[in-house]
This record gives sequence, structure tokens and C-alpha cells, in this order.
Amino acid sequence: MESLNEIVIILGLAVGVIFVCSRLKIPSIVGFLLTGIMAGPYGLALIESSEQVHVTAEIGVIFLLFSIGLEFSFQSLREIKKTVLLGGGLQVLLTVVFTEVIARFMGMPVNQAIFLGFLVSLSSTAIVLKQLGEKAEMDTPQGKIDLGILVFQDIAVVAMMLFTPLLGAGTAEIQSPLYILAKTAGVIVLVIVLAMYVIPPLLYQITRTQSRELFLLSIILICFAVAWLTSSAGLSLALGAFLAGLIIAESEYSHQAMANIMPFIDTFTSIFFISIGMLLNLQTMAENLALVAVFTILLLFIKSLVALLATIVLGYPLRTAIIVGFSLSQVGEFSFILAQTGIDNGLLGGNLYQVFLAASILTMMMTPFLMNYAPRIADAVYRWHLPERLRSGILPWCSEIEEKVPMNDHLIIVGFGINGRNLSRAACYAGIPYVILEINADTVKKEKENGEPIYYADATHEVVLDAVNIESARVVVIAISDAAATRRIINTIRRINPTVYIIVRTRFVSNVQDLYELGASEVIPEEYETSIEIFARVLSRYLIPEDEIENFIDQVRKEDYEMFRTRSRNAAREMPLHLSGVDIATVRVEPGYLANGKCLAEIDLRNKLGLTVLAIYREDKVISNPGGNDIVKSGDKLIVIGEPEKLRQVIKLMTNENHADQPAS
Repeated sequence: MESLNEIVIILGLAVGVIFVCSRLKIPSIVGFLLTGIMAGPYGLALIESSEQVHVTAEIGVIFLLFSIGLEFSFQSLREIKKTVLLGGGLQVLLTVVFTEVIARFMGMPVNQAIFLGFLVSLSSTAIVLKQLGEKAEMDTPQGKIDLGILVFQDIAVVAMMLFTPLLGAGTAEIQSPLYILAKTAGVIVLVIVLAMYVIPPLLYQITRTQSRELFLLSIILICFAVAWLTSSAGLSLALGAFLAGLIIAESEYSHQAMANIMPFIDTFTSIFFISIGMLLNLQTMAENLALVAVFTILLLFIKSLVALLATIVLGYPLRTAIIVGFSLSQVGEFSFILAQTGIDNGLLGGNLYQVFLAASILTMMMTPFLMNYAPRIADAVYRWHLPERLRSGILPWCSEIEEKVPMNDHLIIVGFGINGRNLSRAACYAGIPYVILEINADTVKKEKENGEPIYYADATHEVVLDAVNIESARVVVIAISDAAATRRIINTIRRINPTVYIIVRTRFVSNVQDLYELGASEVIPEEYETSIEIFARVLSRYLIPEDEIENFIDQVRKEDYEMFRTRSRNAAREMPLHLSGVDIATVRVEPGYLANGKCLAEIDLRNKLGLTVLAIYREDKVISNPGGNDIVKSGDKLIVIGEPEKLRQVIKLMTNENHADQPAS
């Protein structure tokens, strides 16, 4: 009955705290940690039993790592094996070395210093992947790097757990390396035997009963049974739970297991982070506040720096490296599991453990905020005068574009994923000149060998856009998954060439209006286009004629895309852009333009550049077919038609008083 009371208290407090955090737009993980701190024996003492806290934490860890192991797939990670092996290996090795050097400098024994390096090297898979998922950034370059490094850490912790007793043992008690290797080999053989010969036939017989309850209970039984076996072998329960997830993940029943356990994953994660918060001794933290602060700063600095260096070695630009550095700057859930092993082997004292725990929880709580602000920090760093080699990437094919691309009226493709590949094929087929910008170094190297006009370059930089002759481009297509980078690219392009036609791919409809406001000419939301494809196929299965389906699709697209766009974009979009030698552009009149307050006759676009102003959009008013006496004001949007080359000179004419007083050449 006492345990039930404690569960009710924890869950009730969690609901209240998470509700407040949600209204204040504070990440839920921060709320879970705060719940644990408040409810634990060192907070409000709503839960006083330290033994009960330990049991709760172990159960939370078992379920959490089982779910992580269940999601682990070797096949899906083959594409990022270089990131896993090189990036992850470098991150773990450098973090252990840097931490060990600093700890030794502070007088810590070598075995404790190395073990502290183990703890610091691990980051939070649960926090980082949750944040990436919520921000829809799993497919971005930084998302893939984060995943690769985290996967290596999850694998490396197995070796760390096996090596920790060796570090902690005295000279007389030291275990034989052969015994450590034998234990490791035993675990590997156990996993292989269970995954290949025991679990699949067992689950096959269970699934034949068609009992969902029996299948779910069997999955949970496998989780706890493997955890118990590894614990009996002297390893941790959590390691066994992770291996149990791996065993089921490699079977044909992994998808059904994931579907059944999915509703519980968030609950398991919540229990774990609440349990971690409950272990924090606020009094010890207050007594060592200065030490905790220094430890926290060192943790953030070392981990951010090492992850940044590992990303640069992989060949990615500095902007991506900075974002990855902040993403992996926290201490992870495996560190707390490993810390318990260290305590059992005399490597981590009570006071040091509490300082480490406090600093680690602080880094966890700061992670969602650091990940949100990382793109802005990266943009600020880029304003510094840094070597171009560092900004663009250090690999041989990552250098800046050596000379300006000799193209005019061409297409620029930013990003070479599925959308970029299909677009390049279409452009090649139609004979449209195009150039591709991509920041995945392996993709660039491979496609260059295949003859694609592709460059390793970050399109957020003005120098890169200038090198691909953005001033003479007709269309730019931005087909990347990084929402922050997309916004910056649009802003940079519009600053250089206000008239180029920009087509942007985005994932969600909610982002469409913001992108139009930044200056996109056309925004294609994948979420919306997927819904159209779904209802088209549904109508087709009900034998609705194809021409009726096409007419309905056209009607839906017309109505909804008109709603998405601003009125000025609608006007420009409806014009016939296929006319040979003629283009249409929307030009916004900014406050600093010298054309401000002048009438169209004074600006004289027709005589100087051969251009015609079709309409002026002023707030909610439309001045159609304006005359020479109509005044141009700040904030107006001019719809101008004429030759593409002349359209590119509009801004120069409207901002240059001398140019405005002279006839066009």
C-alpha cells in the first residue's frame, strides 16, 4: 500500500509540474527532473525511502534502455557507419583523454580520472533524440551526426562496464584480463544464440495464439529475463535490458513489439528522469555550489568542444559542428548506470558522486534550451573573421568554390536528397543549366565522380551564393531538412538578389507563412502534398474517374495555396512565367531606398530599364496598372515585368541616386 501511495504522489506531482512547464514552454524533460528533485528524500521528502528511490530508478532504467535497444537497427545505421565509427570513436576517445588530463591536474588518481572520463564521454540518447524528433530534425546533417555518435556511445558503454571493475580493483584483487574478455565473449555469444535460435521460434509460437496480452507479457518477460542473466554474470541490469531490446529488434517480430510497447516508452522515460532527480541531494549541492558550477561549465565546454572537433574531422562546416557540439554537451543516462558500477568498485565517493550528479542534471536541464539557441549562436560565430577552410570544411573536396560558376539564367539546387536528385534529373532532361550545393562530403565526392555539377558548400554564406552566380540565377530550389538553415538561406539570397524565384520545400504547413514572409516565392509543404496523394489514391480505389480526381486536386491546390500565400505572392504566381525572355518579380520598397516618396515617373523604370510596373501592393490595397503620378512608399511591393537581366538592376536603380539620374546603358 505504501508503494501505491508513493506512485500516486509521484505521478500526481509530475502531472502538475509538467502542466506548468507546458504553459511556460519549458521542455518536459526539465519538468520530470524537477518533479524528482521536489518529491525525493532531499527535496520535500514526499518519498523518504532511499531504497525505494533506487528500485524506482532501476525499473525506469530497465524499461528505458529496453526501448532504446528495441529501436536500435544495424541495417538503418549502415548509411552513417562513418559517422558512427569515426565520429563516435573520436568523440569518446578525446572526451576521455581531455577529462583524464584535467582530473589528473586536479590531483585525482589515474584510475578515477579515467573512470570520470568514461562518465563524461556519454551523452543522453533519450534527450537528444526526443528534441530532434520534436523539431523534425532527424534527417538534417546535425541530426544524423548526433545519432551516429550516440549509437557509438551506447555500444562503447558495454566495454566501459566490463572495464570498470578492472579500474576499481586493488593490486591483489585485480581481475584477469582474460576473465574480462571471457565475460564479454559470453555476453556476445548469449545475445547471438538468443537472437538466432531461441527468441524467434518462441515468439512464433506465441504469435500463433493471436493473443495480444500474451505477446506483450512475453516481450516484458524477455526484457527482465535477459537483464537478470547479465546481472547474475556480474554486469548491470540495464545492460541486459538494452541487449534484450537488441535481440528482439533483430527478429521479424520487432515491429509488432515496438507497436505494443510504444505507448509505454514515454512513461518509462519519465520514470527514469524523475528517479534521477530524486537522487540529487540539494544540501550537498548547496554546500558545494561553486564546485558544482565549475564542474558544470567544464562539462559543457569539454563535451561541446570535442563534439565540434569530431564533426569538423568528418568534413562538415563549422555551423553544423557548432550545433552538434551544443546538442551533445550533456551527460547521458548511461552515465548514471555506469556511475553506480563505479561506486560499487570504489571509484566514485559519495561527495564526488553528488557533485557529478548535480552538474549532470544541470547539463540535462540546459540541453533543450542549448539546442534551440544553437543555430543562432552558430550564425553569430559566422560573423567573426574565421579562416574559410574552417568555415566550409577541412576535407580536400570541402574547399570553397575556386572560381565563379560561369552560368546565367540557371537553376541552383540547395540539398541533394531525394528532392534534389529528382530535380537534377528533370533539369538534365529538359536541358536546363543547374548547379548543386550540398554539405554532405561523401555525397559530394561520389556525385562529382558521376559528373554532377555539385559543390561542397554551405548555402547560408553570401560568398558561396556569389560563387554560383546567384545574381544571374533564374530559380533557386531549397530542398533541405534544416528549418533554421532554410530561413537563413532565403534571407541571404533576398539580400543579394531580390528578384530571383525561390522555391522552398518544408515539412509542415505551419511553416509556410513564415517562409513567405522571409521572401520565398513558392513554398511546398510535404505534409500537405502527402495528404493530397493519400486522398487521390483513396478516390481512385473507389473508381472515381481520373479526370475528376485531377480536377478536384487542382481545385483543392488552388484554394489552399492561395490561402497559404500573401496577396503579393499570389499576384506574381498567377502571371505567365513561361514567356520567353520575360520574367515577373516582386520588389519590396525598403525604408532606406532613395526611391522612397518618389512617383513612378521620377523613378522612370520604363525608360531606364525597359520595365513595366503592373501593380503596387500597399498593405491591404491594390493599385492596378499604376500611372506615372503614383507615389512609391516604404513597405510597398511592386509587381514588375521585363527582361530578367534588367529586373536584376531594379534594386540598384532604386537605391542609387546617381544611377537614378542617368539613362540606362
